[in-house]
Amino acid sequence: MFSTDRLLPLLVAGLALLVGPVLAQPQPESTRVVVRAASNDAKLLHDGVGGALIRIVDVETGEVLAEGVQRGSSGDTEQIMRQPRERGAAVYDTEGAAKFETTLMLTRPRTVRVMARGPRDYPQAQKRTSTTMTLLPGRHMTGNGIVLPLHGFIVEVLRPTTSSAAPGETIDVRARVRMMCGCPTEPGGLWDANRYTIQAKLVGPDGGVVATAPLSYTGTTSEYEGTITVPSEGATQLRVTSVDAERGNAGTASVSLSMASE
Repeated sequence: MFSTDRLLPLLVAGLALLVGPVLAQPQPESTRVVVRAASNDAKLLHDGVGGALIRIVDVETGEVLAEGVQRGSSGDTEQIMRQPRERGAAVYDTEGAAKFETTLMLTRPRTVRVMARGPRDYPQAQKRTSTTMTLLPGRHMTGNGIVLPLHGFIVEVLRPTTSSAAPGETIDVRARVRMMCGCPTEPGGLWDANRYTIQAKLVGPDGGVVATAPLSYTGTTSEYEGTITVPSEGATQLRVTSVDAERGNAGTASVSLSMASE
């Protein structure tokens, strides 16, 4: 039989074996993450266009670690668009500039996919983009943050809203073309429409383009107009497109047309 003096050390050793693994569990560390969705060749997606939906997902497990809406202003035009950029400069990290910020409690490195979709107020113009990266416990991603570029234009057909499309009929077209951040376009402007190809296109009953016409600047910021004639086969849709091939932006919007006989 064991004496009390011999039993006590054994009990202490057993307790240490039980408690040891619990004490060794890593403690969650606060990790701040800033994400910014930006219009390619322009500024941040801001409140005026509905911002952007941001989501952070664990690649391995599929767990959504954070999700929300980017809020704030489009940022400082001078710093984003005009000033030469030095490495590490706070281009986007200015007072009130749009961002999504979250604090994750991490116990280990996590490989995540950071995703953005926007602009939220313009479904026809929305684009998605993402990047994959590693987040480390306690190592904040702040300042400019994780910047996700969205390529495209916000294109809106202002006229016609709806129309018949009889063969030989001429349709007056007016459209608004802006950057994904809502920034204005015009010939010779900061977002120079002279670089863009803006066109009206008619889509025929078989889904192919049956007529194309250029749209010209109206004198009103971001607005372009022209006319297009319905060919003999008729048209079921008017499509407006804008392309800046040099900088990788393109956008489109359309309205339905009702077929009409001659």
